[in-house]
Amino acid sequence: MGLQRPVEPFHRPYSGPEPPAPGRRPRRLIALLAAAVALAAAAVVVVLVMSGGSEQQAARRAPREGPSRTPPGSPSGTPGPPEKVINALPAPCGTVAAATAERAVPKATRRQSANSTLTTCTFSSTGSAFRWLRVEAHLYAPGDTASPVQDAEGYYDAQWAQAHDAPLVRTVTLERRDGIGDEAYRWFKTDEGQPTVVGQVTARIRNAVFTVSYSEQAPRGGRADARERACLETATAVAREVLAALNRS
Repeated sequence: MGLQRPVEPFHRPYSGPEPPAPGRRPRRLIALLAAAVALAAAAVVVVLVMSGGSEQQAARRAPREGPSRTPPGSPSGTPGPPEKVINALPAPCGTVAAATAERAVPKATRRQSANSTLTTCTFSSTGSAFRWLRVEAHLYAPGDTASPVQDAEGYYDAQWAQAHDAPLVRTVTLERRDGIGDEAYRWFKTDEGQPTVVGQVTARIRNAVFTVSYSEQAPRGGRADARERACLETATAVAREVLAALNRS
């Protein structure tokens, strides 16, 4: 046998990986992502618009909050229509019917005084120094002030504050009362200097404030509250007549 030729090592030629052939999948994925983003943005816009409309509707349905003296239907900070004011006070004793005064104080003598902004009328019993009915009215005329209603409100507030710390009287009842003018309170008290009880109603109607006071002798035995209901009912009945007279002014 002859000599064999040595086997030469086999060198495998190397070639790098070929780049993948371009396909449509990446472009399609990008298009789908862009469409999804556009739909999401559109959905956000719709939600914002709907929520904004819902908030506006809720705001229209929600009751307006504010002071009780704010005219209803007037937005905050927006002046409403001019409020009707009282231009002149009626005659001092013309606010109470003769029959009403006779029931409250039979066979009474009558005293009155008046000017353009203050009137008083007092019915006093001839048989008792303790039984009397007094009506006092204050007017803040539009010709005297640029804010007649606000001035009347301030005077009413001052009267309410003073009633809480009045000297020489003992307060039995002091409470706000609805249904008499724009605002009112009722006060039942005893006079520490005389044996009398007093039922009082103070009320405001627009730019006028009036007070009705009815007094009678305190019951024996120190039971002042025994006459509370009767005295306050008398003063309230007269106050409603005064209110009607002012509304006609």
